[in-house]
Amino acid sequence: MFGTKSIVAAALIAAGTILAPTAQADDKAHDAMTKTKMAGDLHLSGYWTRAMLPGQKVGGGFLVIANKGAADDRLVAVATPHTDRAEIHEMAVVDDVMKMRRLDEGLKIPAGESVVLEPGGFHLMFMAVETPFKEGEMVPVTVTFERAGDVELMLPVMPAGSKKMDHGAHSN
Repeated sequence: MFGTKSIVAAALIAAGTILAPTAQADDKAHDAMTKTKMAGDLHLSGYWTRAMLPGQKVGGGFLVIANKGAADDRLVAVATPHTDRAEIHEMAVVDDVMKMRRLDEGLKIPAGESVVLEPGGFHLMFMAVETPFKEGEMVPVTVTFERAGDVELMLPVMPAGSKKMDHGAHSN
């Protein structure tokens, strides 16, 4: 028979091995969504991506870019070790049809304004991804600006189908 101490010890071990990775992933996601990365006059915040379904080869990245300076900047490139094909995209309704297009000249970040990259609008596009992003993981991404240069981000992977970063799901 098992004694009370053995049962409690087994329960603590099980809780630690089951709960620790989830709590750790939640902490990383919370840190990413509340932390602001600064590069020159740019403040990047609220960065995240979504889990991809098995076999899915395309994913999106989202964030807010605030330009606190007096000069415009431009997001000109995005890269991740998960694929060689990452681009800056826009979704827009044209003649009552939702269309997506690559922004060949990048995305202007006007002085004194913020630009939101979100589902259904401007976004980062990851194509030909070999291993789908999994909820709770972190995806390394480098975004490149004309003036501010390279900025490295770790995008927390939110549940598949998320429409926005769920700040409430990661409260302390």
